[in-house]
Amino acid sequence: MELSRIKDAFDRVAKKQKLSSSKSQDVVDQVGYQIEQALAAIQSPNDQSTPVYQKSVLTDLKFKLDAIRVLQQLEVSHKELNKSVTKYQNLLEKLLTPDISKAYRNVDFDTHLVNQIIANHFCHQGLFDLGDSIINEAGEPDATSLKSQFLEMHQIIEAMKVRNIQPALKWVSANGEKLVQIGSNLMLKIHKLQFVEVLQNGTRADALKYAQTYLAPFASINKDEFQKLMGCLLYARRLESSPYSDLMSPIHWEMTTEELVRQFCTLLGQSHRSALSVVCAAGTEGLPTLLKQADVMAGKKSELQAMKQLPVSVELSKEFQFHSVFVCPVSKDQGSEDNPPMLLPCLHVLCKQTIINLLKNSTRTFKCPYCPSEATVTHCRQLYF
Repeated sequence: MELSRIKDAFDRVAKKQKLSSSKSQDVVDQVGYQIEQALAAIQSPNDQSTPVYQKSVLTDLKFKLDAIRVLQQLEVSHKELNKSVTKYQNLLEKLLTPDISKAYRNVDFDTHLVNQIIANHFCHQGLFDLGDSIINEAGEPDATSLKSQFLEMHQIIEAMKVRNIQPALKWVSANGEKLVQIGSNLMLKIHKLQFVEVLQNGTRADALKYAQTYLAPFASINKDEFQKLMGCLLYARRLESSPYSDLMSPIHWEMTTEELVRQFCTLLGQSHRSALSVVCAAGTEGLPTLLKQADVMAGKKSELQAMKQLPVSVELSKEFQFHSVFVCPVSKDQGSEDNPPMLLPCLHVLCKQTIINLLKNSTRTFKCPYCPSEATVTHCRQLYF
């Protein structure tokens, strides 16, 4: 909701800025036109080009410029823009908290582990010089093996950018058995890219020979895909005007490169996104909730530092959910082996400890906090995620 308000306010300021710029340019154009007309009159070779005539032209120019009211028009336009900018600035100060340290909690970090994560992040991004600098300045052991593997990955990526599949094919061939074990069809996708390139830039015979050599082994298990590629042979050198024109889209190269990175990192035992980038992205997403909670607690004269557990849940998008979790809607405790989620007969779910607490006021039954139904412990069933 707050981001929506900020975006709407920004759009209004941007619209006002364009309007102000348009008005200012219009005024400048008017002034330029009058000056050009005056210069043309003064420089025209005729009998009237006398000092008296030139003076009259300049007097007339001054009269016309005064009629345009240059300063007044620019002043009004800029005042309206400044007013909008000031309102936007006030809204930002109201909705955004400039001091994010209020959401920070003192946590003991393993310095060695943090240094390795940062260095690994730079290697993951192909910034090997920065990674080496971090390792050297922190006095950490150099992960030469991992760095050389990431170097190979980025060499493949750079080659793919210029549509050179040879390094990618070499890596896929060397790791073919491992890729098959994880159900990857990366080799087919890479050969498919090259087949389209040959078909568009070479002859039909070249494309057919390539298909017989490299695509035929995949025909039995990828029948539909193989038939589609064979249909492309009818449109050699004019694929852009065929029913298969979508195969020429650069998005296929981008998606295949992205999948190659995923598979490469999987075989390395690494995530395709560095731990540092995941933490920063998740922290940025959860920061507004933490800042809001910090403001609420400040009003109650309590500190976030003193709490062992947050009183609110921090909702993150699905990309940050790496395993199934359950948080009790009553206690806000996360489900665990000692405190598992329990399904009530009314189909609501609570943690086991919450049910025990509800039973303190009753020896046999308890009432569901979310509906009028009553239940006993024997009627509850443990859920497994």
